[in-house]
Amino acid sequence: MEADSSKRGWQRNLYVIWVAELVAIAGFNVIMPFLPYYVQQLGVTGLGQVEMWSALLFTGQAITMAIFAPIWGSLADRHGRKLMVERAMFGGAVLLGAMGFVRNVQQLAVLRVLQGCVTGTVPAATTLVASSAPRRRAGYALGLLQMAVYSGASAGPLLGGLVADAFGYQAAFWVTAALLFAAGLGVFFLVEEHFEPSRQKEDSPAEGLGTSAAEGFWQGLALVLRSRALLIMFGTRVVMRFGARIVGPMLPLFVQSLMPDGERVASITGLITGVGAAASALGAVTLGRVGDRIGYRRVLVACALGAAVLHIPQFFVNTPTQLLILQGAVGVALGGILASVSATLANLAPEGRQGIVYGLDSSAVSMANAIAPMAGAVIATGLGLRFIFLCAAGIFALAALGTAGLVAGTREPEQ
Repeated sequence: MEADSSKRGWQRNLYVIWVAELVAIAGFNVIMPFLPYYVQQLGVTGLGQVEMWSALLFTGQAITMAIFAPIWGSLADRHGRKLMVERAMFGGAVLLGAMGFVRNVQQLAVLRVLQGCVTGTVPAATTLVASSAPRRRAGYALGLLQMAVYSGASAGPLLGGLVADAFGYQAAFWVTAALLFAAGLGVFFLVEEHFEPSRQKEDSPAEGLGTSAAEGFWQGLALVLRSRALLIMFGTRVVMRFGARIVGPMLPLFVQSLMPDGERVASITGLITGVGAAASALGAVTLGRVGDRIGYRRVLVACALGAAVLHIPQFFVNTPTQLLILQGAVGVALGGILASVSATLANLAPEGRQGIVYGLDSSAVSMANAIAPMAGAVIATGLGLRFIFLCAAGIFALAALGTAGLVAGTREPEQ
């Protein structure tokens, strides 16, 4: 009876988190794809300045998230995973709502930096799911969670484009805040967690809570960093995320260049971003299950090669429709990459240390998020927007070859 109850518990939480994360990510993506347009509305008009400020807004948030994600992950291992999901969602609601009131791009940049300190719904939710789901079902559970992430990323830009075109970009921020608050309430009332911290060297009679917490963080960090397999997966995550993010922040400006009249540019950008995210949702859940059967490394290498090949023709597109089709195809590959890496990390994570593993994974992603937009802006400014697609193709090709060689020498996690 207890086993049946436990089984129902992790599945129930998975479904609740699925809905909450879909709503939260939809909220974030109501406005995130349109930040370059909001920068222009705040008075930055030169194309080079728009590109650089857009990159800085993504980079600043990514740097602070890279710093804080392992700290939040360690706190999740000590005090519970549900609490960290609530922190990310309610904190995001406050900060994203405030962004709708800024008067200049500098104020927006400050709030984006604070957003990186506080938010991080995806690693928080991933830790909660990975710590409760059976390891043999990790591909299914985390693939399903990534489906929610990408489904939200698909719905958000579509909604955001309509809201922005009808009511302005400020209203889109307020819609984002409302969705994040609703997602947080869902987690608060519906997710059940019977949390017991890992029985490590937690308490010492001569030491207070602050010292014990610091020791717990450094012990967990050292344990994770001693694993060669985990370090390889973190490196894989950085390179492949870099390939994806070198394109993402510049994509709205590329769409704008394909539509010189500017009519309905926000809606079209939202549609392209949304279709890519919907395809990623399909790829995550489908290829996550495939990885459970044939191994995550095979899926990871195949998806990286697919992403490399599919970025090349985007250099030559002349219409938004052509870009939409290719972005959708790339989305399937990106979904498979993320599901495969997340499931591999779930299998490799030491018991009771899932929080710090996914915190470090979030730091790896954030480092790529910090560097890639600036690299994309430099490439776009120096060579033109089209060249970012060729750079992304090269990065994914190198990542596929490197992953095939490095991970081949590492034991495949038990399925």
